[in-house]
Amino acid sequence: MKRVVSVSLGSAKRNHVVEVELLGQACRVERIGTDGDLGEMVKQIERLDGEVAAFGLGGMDLYVFAGKKRYTLREAKNVVKSAKLSPILDGSGLKNTLERKVIQYLELNTDLLQGAPKVLMMSGADRFGMAEALNAAGCRLTMGDLIFTVGIPLPLRSLKALEIVASILAPLLCQLPLAMLYPIGKQQEENSPKAPALFAEAEIIAGDFHFIRRYMPLDLRGKTVITNTTTRDDVAMLAERGVKVLVTTTPELNGRTFGTNVMEALLVAISGKRRELGAAEYEELLNDINFAPRITYLQQ
Repeated sequence: MKRVVSVSLGSAKRNHVVEVELLGQACRVERIGTDGDLGEMVKQIERLDGEVAAFGLGGMDLYVFAGKKRYTLREAKNVVKSAKLSPILDGSGLKNTLERKVIQYLELNTDLLQGAPKVLMMSGADRFGMAEALNAAGCRLTMGDLIFTVGIPLPLRSLKALEIVASILAPLLCQLPLAMLYPIGKQQEENSPKAPALFAEAEIIAGDFHFIRRYMPLDLRGKTVITNTTTRDDVAMLAERGVKVLVTTTPELNGRTFGTNVMEALLVAISGKRRELGAAEYEELLNDINFAPRITYLQQ
């Protein structure tokens, strides 16, 4: 049995273990949260290095994208160095393949993207592939990168605006502590609504669930949410706030969807290769496994 472990900077309350079979291979998938403790994260990776087929890097990105440029986060890079034997994946490769396919699937098989809906992307740089696909589908994008990461109240209304801002600020922001850019540890269990007007005007809210959970308002009536890492409690909370449709970009495994870092690590483990795969390799595996987004209608 192949073992995949996501070591996460996030809350340990979201830990989970599941055994699955994909393409005839048995896999054990685990999540280990470290409650925002980078030192503990490094210790866990060093302890398990060589014993697992692949690591997922949870609760942080190693890379963010804007246009054709890729930016590396300093703290994440230092964490990744602690894995000497087992490959470690942050999910960015899968975001640029699977999540594009999810948007294309929604465009072809549902009416969720019809009529040029307004979409609030919590962070376009975090999910640039999804942002590009939504833009290509005719959606009207607003990206909250500045608002939800560094607290600058300036929404970005185009991919070009994101590229310009990223080219100026990303080299600096990537040097900052992750806690200044992204909810970690106990912050992932807290809700501090921000930019309510942007949520109100959007028909679709898309992006990392920890961003959404942290900053969403109490009233989300009629909204569609496109995200990934959700538990049963998360789904119940979204339903209580009025979300109409929940689209998760990764499959449900024993009652929850795992992050893209976990799924990317799982695909690498199945491939038998001890490295990040190329886009064509991910595409081939996704087609073999027949991945499709999970669409849940939360209101009667």
